[in-house]
Amino acid sequence: MDPNVLHNIGYGMYVVSSNKGGLLNGQIANTVFQITSEPITIAVSINKKNLTHEYIESSKRFSVSILAEETPLSFIGKFGFKSGRVEDKFKDTKFIKLDSLCPVALDNALCYFEAKVMNQLDCGTHTLFLGQVADSKILKIGKPMTYDYYHQVKRGATPDTAPTFIKREAV
Repeated sequence: MDPNVLHNIGYGMYVVSSNKGGLLNGQIANTVFQITSEPITIAVSINKKNLTHEYIESSKRFSVSILAEETPLSFIGKFGFKSGRVEDKFKDTKFIKLDSLCPVALDNALCYFEAKVMNQLDCGTHTLFLGQVADSKILKIGKPMTYDYYHQVKRGATPDTAPTFIKREAV
């Protein structure tokens, strides 16, 4: 089996955020998709090791900021390769808190959704959170960054906690 065939599935680049008490966290995710239109339901896949996972489980809320193609690698690195257990990812990042206190990253975002968790599915290393969209807003018009664009044009890397991570075999 060639796991590289999975790289032909379409993915995007998103900041998925949540809160726990007064604490905020967000992370880069590439697996966000619409499930239904009535009610509007989306799903996100989050690694169980990530702090964002803990916050979503606690608050039962998450937000998704859809990133623009021009998003700098430094921003993706801040939310994708650093731990919220070590640093405040929202420091020096423009964001808002919604009525649910869920944060929404505004920097580099074209739009956002906020969802209330309806259900979750244990997928081994990850949890698939299903959320009914409670709020959404278009912030600006632009082209959303795809995961392929991130790799091919930006030359970005994949962290080992990503659902699309493929361990390279020793040669």
